[in-house]
Amino acid sequence: MNMATRNDAQISRPLTETPIPLTPRLIRVKHILVALLLSVLFFLIFCFIALHAYIAWVLSNPTVAPLYSNPMQAKHMSYENVTFPALDGSRMIQGWYIPSAGSKKTIVFSHGYGANREETWIPMYDLAHYAHRMNFNVIMFDYGFASQNSKAVATGGKVESQQLLGAIELAKKRGAKQIVVWGFSMGAGTALQAGLQTKDVDAMILDSTFLLEPDTLYHNIKNQLDLPRHPSLEILELLFPVLNGTSLHQIPYQQVKKEDYPFPIFFVHGTEDEKAPYPIAEKLAANQTNPYSDVWIVKGSHHELIFREHPREYLRRVSTFLGNVKLAEQKDIDNAPLVKSKP
Repeated sequence: MNMATRNDAQISRPLTETPIPLTPRLIRVKHILVALLLSVLFFLIFCFIALHAYIAWVLSNPTVAPLYSNPMQAKHMSYENVTFPALDGSRMIQGWYIPSAGSKKTIVFSHGYGANREETWIPMYDLAHYAHRMNFNVIMFDYGFASQNSKAVATGGKVESQQLLGAIELAKKRGAKQIVVWGFSMGAGTALQAGLQTKDVDAMILDSTFLLEPDTLYHNIKNQLDLPRHPSLEILELLFPVLNGTSLHQIPYQQVKKEDYPFPIFFVHGTEDEKAPYPIAEKLAANQTNPYSDVWIVKGSHHELIFREHPREYLRRVSTFLGNVKLAEQKDIDNAPLVKSKP
């Protein structure tokens, strides 16, 4: 065999590499790196969940300013301090009853989230004074989350609807034959939930209706923090029952969104509402078949600021609506069957 053949044979032999064994030191470094990466991952997951827990806690415990005035100081209206139970007896509610001499009709104001019965940015005293001048008795009260004495968590209307029904019961006990609920933001959404449970309401005026459901919840979170829709909603849905005892699924938003209420409703909403997009009001209004129901979508107006931005037009439309409610009541009386007395 020549030298060239011998070299070719040597070159053609497969080369085998012997793996370098890991030393105990390298193994320890590897374990440390894995543990460190897992620790960072778990820390980030913890922070993500903790952020959602904080959001859920803040939403369940809104900061509410104390009362700073009363109907007499604000508008020279005589009033009574009243305390009444929620319809389910879960708590006592504090409020004001502003009587109108000889009147059998009452407006119950339903304030919004993060506010009390005064709700200064509406401004509520002006509307209470307007209702009183139209010969309505007026009830103004604090939901549990706005209570000065025994603050409760906010539940998106589930518990609050029972408190509103308690105010309606108070109006009945004070002799009201016609009851109108005037709600704002979440107070309007609460009114719709209460409307599913009572036949004692004759009409509603709903300003900037906010209905707590997954879409509106995420919409408001997205306005503040750029969080992913999923799994943020799923995490919050798990946390709400822990923090305020109420699951989103316990709020009857699906039923409200498809309900045709038997009483007339006047929806008022602004196109620049950043908390409750105006298509919500349009959808709710489209479901109503009562001939006296109406909707006013105000171009360029903002959440709960429509009265401030268009005061004259606002009151004119409300007056027209309330006038139609009276006509509807009279029409029902006119169409009632006559009962012949026995000879």
